[in-house]
Amino acid sequence: MTLHLTAECNFRCRYCYAAPHAGGTMDAETAVAAINFARRVSAKQAPAQSLGVIFFGGEPLLQPELIRTTIRHCRDIESRTGQHFHFKLTTNGSLLDEEFLTHPLTRDVFVALSHDGVQPAHDYHRHDAAGNGTFNRLQPVIDRLLRHRPHAPVMVVTTPETVQWYADSVRFLFSRGFRYLICSLNYGCTWTPRHLDILQQQYAELADWYESRTEREEKFYFSPFDVKIASRVFPGSCLKERCELGRKQISAAPSGRLFPCVQFVGDGRDSEWCIGDVHTGFDEARRERLFRASSDEKQECAACAIRDRCNHFCGCLNRQATGRLDAVSPVLCAHEKMVLRAADRLARRLFRKRTPMFIQKQYNELYPLISMAEDHAAIASS
Repeated sequence: MTLHLTAECNFRCRYCYAAPHAGGTMDAETAVAAINFARRVSAKQAPAQSLGVIFFGGEPLLQPELIRTTIRHCRDIESRTGQHFHFKLTTNGSLLDEEFLTHPLTRDVFVALSHDGVQPAHDYHRHDAAGNGTFNRLQPVIDRLLRHRPHAPVMVVTTPETVQWYADSVRFLFSRGFRYLICSLNYGCTWTPRHLDILQQQYAELADWYESRTEREEKFYFSPFDVKIASRVFPGSCLKERCELGRKQISAAPSGRLFPCVQFVGDGRDSEWCIGDVHTGFDEARRERLFRASSDEKQECAACAIRDRCNHFCGCLNRQATGRLDAVSPVLCAHEKMVLRAADRLARRLFRKRTPMFIQKQYNELYPLISMAEDHAAIASS
């Protein structure tokens, strides 16, 4: 359950799909109702699983007391029923302080930072309310976050205007200490053939960077390559992780209206994408209709050789690029082919050399547990 705590934000990022608008702020009653609703749904679908709660916005840290109230409610449920919760927060970082990172109620919240890399790339889009770039103010925030959350991911968005700095941005964020780099394109922009040529050059640079770091036995996750490599090593893995619009993750607007994913919420008033309300439950017919529109195979993709390794099934990306759930963007198609080629060539080189870190990371299904144990041991010893 993603709680859109507020429609307000202290940034004015140019590409943001959740930019400040008149959607209001969620009250505590609605947040509690959303948690209770999610718990009822979860109990029917997967009763033994932990229930994830994501704090989103706008900027969710504008509502710190609402976050604490929601967590208290969840902890009370845990103490009474044994139901387990885990929490995540996506933030621009500007309000991320020591209190939030260390407070007993919030110190276990998994924090994801939105940051676009080197200063020219970051400051091109990510401005504050006065129109100033925000790169410099986030430098101490990165140090603070990684000191308390060494496994925190950074979420990078690349646009045609910033694609020239893509590789530099990944290398910069890695040098700052991030080891989980979640990188995506903004498909809602106008990508020209020239921009795609630059993107291909950037992936070639990143493949060399990935190869050298892996040969040095460094642990990291770079989503564009690692997802595609996994889809080759374990056929069908991409299908298992595919978007199930309105099924596995639900977004609650500040008003309590329900939407199938974060990009559909907007100001919370768009009835075309609304699938219910936290107080009254799902509109199951609408929920199923949107899911089918997103999940049914697209005619133009049916005969494609890489369809099982491709992101064409993501309803959010399709809507972002084309305005429709069932229409795939030509840019997305071109990108998927491009990144698959780059990832497969990279993987072949590392496999032929039997690079130990690559073999462990990609072929040992216990690697995430082993890696976590190693990291905890390293932290304890320091």
